[in-house]
Amino acid sequence: MNLSTHRLGVAIPDSRIAREAAELLRDTGHHLLFQHSHRVYFWAALLGKRENLAYDPELLYTASMFHDLGLTERFHTSQLRFEVDGANAARDFLRGHGIAEADAQKTWAAIAFHTTPGIPEFLHAEATLLHVGAGMDVAGRHYTQFTDEELEAVTHAYPREKTFKNDIIDVFYDGMKHRPASTTGTFNDDFIACRDPSFQRVDMCSVIAASPWAH
Repeated sequence: MNLSTHRLGVAIPDSRIAREAAELLRDTGHHLLFQHSHRVYFWAALLGKRENLAYDPELLYTASMFHDLGLTERFHTSQLRFEVDGANAARDFLRGHGIAEADAQKTWAAIAFHTTPGIPEFLHAEATLLHVGAGMDVAGRHYTQFTDEELEAVTHAYPREKTFKNDIIDVFYDGMKHRPASTTGTFNDDFIACRDPSFQRVDMCSVIAASPWAH
């Protein structure tokens, strides 16, 4: 139990699934993602508590631990979107623990759509909360909805390094530079363009104009 976050009224689920999900992420050796993923869970859980949303803490925690797993070295040969890699891994993990297929699919969707604005809020609470939690920790979205006590408690338990803003861009770039095509139609191409001056974004208007159709 972490006392700094316990007083907020939310906690990490005390279950085998939660422990093993955290261990799997820790075993990647990616400390930044481990800390980030825990903060994402707490931002999500705090918002869920405030909005009185009915969600499964174990599924939300698992989704938080897996949501950026696709950026790690394990997937550096994949050509899928990194979100799909993480979603597939989470679904397999939950299936392996005997979780109901509906819940495994719910977790898959939460992770797969967590970087896609305009969709998660229409799926289910876990998807809504994961999307908000990730956006809060990476881009500061909904920052003003959290109290000073909440901000201090979560970042004390899972510190945000002074270089996090720059480092998280590097993590995204490293996780996607080998599969730039997977970023088409998403804001993930921003990370490639930020670190690779030679990167050419796909312009859909140009694609349409150059299509084989006569008109």
